[in-house]
Amino acid sequence: MITPPSQDALSAARDRLAALAIPTGALGRLGELALWWSSVRGEATPAAPSNVRAVVFAGDHGVAAHGVSAYPPAVTGAMVRAFVSGVAGVAVLARQHDVHLRVQDLGVDGEFPDLDPAISAYKIRRGTEPLHLTDPMTADEARRAVEAGAAIAAEEIAAGADLLIGGDMGIGDTTTAAVLTAAILGLPAVDVVGRGTGIDDAALRVKTEVIDTALRRAQDRTSDPIDLLSALGSPDIAAQAGFISAAAQAGVPVLLDGAIATAAALVAERLTPGVAPWLAAGHRSTEGAQWHALKDLGLEPLLDLGMRLGEGSGAVTAVPLVRSAALLLSEMARLDELL
Repeated sequence: MITPPSQDALSAARDRLAALAIPTGALGRLGELALWWSSVRGEATPAAPSNVRAVVFAGDHGVAAHGVSAYPPAVTGAMVRAFVSGVAGVAVLARQHDVHLRVQDLGVDGEFPDLDPAISAYKIRRGTEPLHLTDPMTADEARRAVEAGAAIAAEEIAAGADLLIGGDMGIGDTTTAAVLTAAILGLPAVDVVGRGTGIDDAALRVKTEVIDTALRRAQDRTSDPIDLLSALGSPDIAAQAGFISAAAQAGVPVLLDGAIATAAALVAERLTPGVAPWLAAGHRSTEGAQWHALKDLGLEPLLDLGMRLGEGSGAVTAVPLVRSAALLLSEMARLDELL
């Protein structure tokens, strides 16, 4: 059961916004963001987020071996090490914007014996099966992945998180996200396929065919979210869905990233209806699947920079906007105070 964000706080924040020493509507989207932040924090003038915590969910996708990506699967494991060493894109942004960054291996097709064992503490399996040929994972694995994501969210909330971000790393994951989005929303492959890592036209045709084949293979398995995840998902996306669901249940807001995060949010909404009001969209990626997912969730992205890095990078880039919106609402003078 998910409790909606506070309508009382929203109403009080809306009154304060209307009373500020600015022309009506002058803050635009920042004003809307301030109202959302007030509602999810349950206060008319809440403090700006000070303990933002991002988790990158990593996992390999068996479909990556079938011509849908511009990069080989070995990149996934290499990027896990880049997150740990602080040289990945989202790690740079996280340092800049004071965001705590964590990487979690849910399904990388490899091991990390030289890294902190906590990275793989929730590992479900090594890679998935190709989703257009067979189920990527079992129902039990899907269920355990969702539970792992919920446990990870609980750990981050216990560490004081006031805003959570889910990131992704996995070669082939835009294919999985597109398939899940299409299956949930009843869309054809052509509406959700994107270039992911930057594939050429020939690979895009292959990717479209793969998505279409996967959708036809599992067309009658979209009503139950666990069955859907086992038929078309992956441990990393399932875990992010559990992460988002658990955050909303705990009353902690989530700033979404791109196509993978929004696919996970669609699943989370079906796992536990009522998730969407606890979410804000950090940015619009170049993947069409994300655009359809955002529309279904009723979310308007804060940034549109043409980014397609993944990793949670678009959401982390948007963190200063959330902080700015909160500060403007709480610290700007009311017009009646100046007259």
